[in-house]
Amino acid sequence: MTATEQKSGGSSVLANSAVMAAGTLFSRASGFIRSALLVAALGSGLHADVFNIANTVPNMLYILLAGGVFNAVLVPQLVKAQKNDEDGGTAYTDRIITLAGLFLGVVTILLVIGAPLLMRLYLGADWYNADHEAQLESAIDFARWCLPQVFFYGMFVLVGQVLNARGSFGPMMWAPIANNIIAISTLIIYLVVFGPSDVGGFTTGQEVLLGLGSTLGIVLQFLLLLPVLHKVGVRFRPRFDFRGAGLSQTAKLGMWTVLFVVVNQVAYTIVTRLASTGSAAGGTGYTVYSNSFLVTQVPHSIITVSLATAILPLLSRYGAAGELPELGRTLSQQLRNALAIVIPIAALLPVLSEDIAHILFGYGAGADAFKEYAPTLSIFAAGLVFFTIHYLLLRGFYSLEQNRTVFFIQCSVAGTNIAAALLLTRAVSAEYTAPALAGAYTLSYLVGSVVSYVVLKRTLGDLDGRGLLGFLARLVMVTVVAAAAAWLLRTALGMINDEPTMVLALIGAAIVGALHLGMLLLGAQAAQVKELTTMVQQVARRLGR
Repeated sequence: MTATEQKSGGSSVLANSAVMAAGTLFSRASGFIRSALLVAALGSGLHADVFNIANTVPNMLYILLAGGVFNAVLVPQLVKAQKNDEDGGTAYTDRIITLAGLFLGVVTILLVIGAPLLMRLYLGADWYNADHEAQLESAIDFARWCLPQVFFYGMFVLVGQVLNARGSFGPMMWAPIANNIIAISTLIIYLVVFGPSDVGGFTTGQEVLLGLGSTLGIVLQFLLLLPVLHKVGVRFRPRFDFRGAGLSQTAKLGMWTVLFVVVNQVAYTIVTRLASTGSAAGGTGYTVYSNSFLVTQVPHSIITVSLATAILPLLSRYGAAGELPELGRTLSQQLRNALAIVIPIAALLPVLSEDIAHILFGYGAGADAFKEYAPTLSIFAAGLVFFTIHYLLLRGFYSLEQNRTVFFIQCSVAGTNIAAALLLTRAVSAEYTAPALAGAYTLSYLVGSVVSYVVLKRTLGDLDGRGLLGFLARLVMVTVVAAAAAWLLRTALGMINDEPTMVLALIGAAIVGALHLGMLLLGAQAAQVKELTTMVQQVARRLGR
């Protein structure tokens, strides 16, 4: 690859990342409105878990059944088919879409039929006690309404990856906003018609409104991609000539990715089950755990996922050309770019955890329980850093089609998560179930980031470890000083008013955040953390236009 192509590729990565980051930012913002309304309507305890677990199961099952293959395997294969096949990959794309549609359709029907048995995997034994009969019945009813999402989740991601392989990154990031709009509208109607409540089961009308509204949102976000697919030149025609059609390599790579996802989802199933036990016992459970995770994943979704999605085709080209040193340098640079933002945010989250929870979840049925989020948010902040490292490093393995290696690395992550979750939840009361599970997550990705770095460095020969270590030392030093100043200010504000209103919490968080940012930028300039100062300059130039 020539220097001009490398420069063009790097510029393309930044441009595509910016488009996806903007879409993800709006998507996450609307997603937070949805989450806030959901807590306002249902609270954060057992009543909320009835719907939230049932509505999460389809996404978990989609990931288990096909998500890993669609996200990690197909982009390199689609790029290769476009480059090598005489028809530019048209036949390969048609076969993949046809096969995926048939598979997802059949599986979705079976899941809806088997919903009562399926939910036994995700609900703890306490849910089957007589005093939780109403909640169990509603959870199963919600599952039946929500499980058709498996098909539409799968087709949405598949079509999105076809678009990504053809250089169209934005639509997949923007379409979920439509889903959130449907969800927000549904919850507003729910609050107007039924009002907030955090106890008991659900009526048939409540189940139909929440379940159907949730599923319609997923349907819409898939349908929005179809005109874009046509616009980029894909004219889908069903093809059933699968044998001898070039799918064997995809299947071979997919086998290891499926095993990777199975291990991941086994761990998440156990975590969900443990979380459901916490809420059934009157403590923190799945809603607190998942909403806290959602908050701490915003930087990852906006920065890391955008970078990783945009850079994977470029890394795949380096891998196919055998240019391992360039692959390592590119990946190391993107890792520094991501951590330059993620680490400062992760340091600020524990300082503002209670204020963030108050602002996002202190409404309606959740008004008295927002403080329950603070410990879980704080612990997840550290996990965010390790997950970012692990996530980006795996793109290196995927670009080299080393999916078997990824599987074995993920076994160490999942095994750590399961063992730590079981041990930690047994060691604490139900009140601390969600923080204990967040601790298990953080520990698991600490292990994953170390293992993935060591193995990938051995594979590539170099990941610019000395430069990365120096960058981290400077960034951590600057971040610690900024976070300490933010903590001192937040403590002072708490002494003035330890029970602020939501408006005062928002103002206080903004002041503390501004101090943190100002100290961070001054420190980054003095310590020459170029990755951070360059990004700030780019944002300033864009805002000045």
